[in-house]
Amino acid sequence: MTQTPNRPLRVAVIGAGPAGIYASDILIKSAVDVRVDLFEQMPAPFGLIRYGVAPDHPRIKGIVKSLHNVLDKPEVRLLANITVGRDISVAELQEYYDALVFSTGAVGDRDLDIPGADLPESYGAGEFVGFYDGNPRFERSWDLSAKQVAVIGVGNVGLDIARILAKTGDELLVTEIPDNVYQSLKNNQAEEVHVFGRRGPAQVKFTPQELKELDHSPTINVVVDPEDIDYDAASEEARRASKSQDLVCTILEQYAIRDPKQAPHTLHIHLFENPVEILEKDGHVVGLRTERTALDGQGGVVNTGKFTDWPVQAVYRAVGYRSDAITGLPFDEENAVIPNDGGHVLNLDGSIVPGIYATGWIKRGPVGLIGNTKSDAKETIDMLLTDAAEGRLPAPVHADVVTLLDERNIEYTTWDGWHLLDAEERRSGESEGRERKKIVEWEDMVRVARSVPVVS
Repeated sequence: MTQTPNRPLRVAVIGAGPAGIYASDILIKSAVDVRVDLFEQMPAPFGLIRYGVAPDHPRIKGIVKSLHNVLDKPEVRLLANITVGRDISVAELQEYYDALVFSTGAVGDRDLDIPGADLPESYGAGEFVGFYDGNPRFERSWDLSAKQVAVIGVGNVGLDIARILAKTGDELLVTEIPDNVYQSLKNNQAEEVHVFGRRGPAQVKFTPQELKELDHSPTINVVVDPEDIDYDAASEEARRASKSQDLVCTILEQYAIRDPKQAPHTLHIHLFENPVEILEKDGHVVGLRTERTALDGQGGVVNTGKFTDWPVQAVYRAVGYRSDAITGLPFDEENAVIPNDGGHVLNLDGSIVPGIYATGWIKRGPVGLIGNTKSDAKETIDMLLTDAAEGRLPAPVHADVVTLLDERNIEYTTWDGWHLLDAEERRSGESEGRERKKIVEWEDMVRVARSVPVVS
């Protein structure tokens, strides 16, 4: 059935991170009259911008300003603190909307299949990021007694973790970290942080700004072994093809040739070292074993048979995020995505699920930056709008989903509630000379977001 001419197209976007907000923005800016309900599992919006960006990177958090502009639009309604598949099913949502767009992202950790990965001091990157970003779904305290630490993975998440571990708690106190995070970080015992990547400088996934900013801290001495600066023909071509990658290589080269910086913490970036085993004694981490690799002439690497044991007491595995399945939707367990053709959600037999779409990391996996997320959302929404124009969307049978939420006594939070929460966090931070201090406990976030401001 096609869209009823005398009413707007009704779309539910599930996931209020950048992917979902960009999809909402494209919808309401289209030539079609659209109303969007933006569902979010957390009590607050913004996804990984709020809970996946290191607290000492306010530059990236500036993206929130543009996301604010979308949520300020009257055509978009935020309904947060709602878990689709638990509080309301996918089938029930279809009764209220012409189309559903899933943009639920990825917060779990991909597995690292090496011996010792399940030891107690072997941590997934997402666990630690969730801790220091004050995500209420993660731990409130963290054991930071290790003096030597390994970080596996040469992407920005691994770099963020290494930088946080190499900074002092007082350096980070000026950020929005909550008190419980500061209490752990100020007792951090790490003196050496080792970052490991299996390939060379032309293949690392750092962005230049992130890599360069390591050196801005007076407490961190960044060290790169000159022997790790190596290129084959394919690596040289990779540099020529990307200004960003070329700049990353240049920064690594500069770290490799400079004199050591006097600082209490040393951050080593090791390239051509493939982690093969986390070493243990009496059930605890005591080291990391790596195998030296060498370029194969095609931009890849081969193992050399030379092994090194690095003494460390904790390992952080930054090898990628993993999306979670959503009850009521097909899921590709191997690739940890919703099966799709670039926008439409597909059944496991390859047939299209009418009126249901995917965008962001749940669609393509945890790769790409904000620019990729925008183009990805456009691809999905173009498909949705084409289906609407050609009458391929099933029509809803009910009017407003809020009636159902109220009947079930679901304590959903709204955009007005976010403003209350935002104001409270800013007030809390202002008393300490900071921009904000995050509220950590889930119940406290809901309480503040659902409170009625006192009119004086």
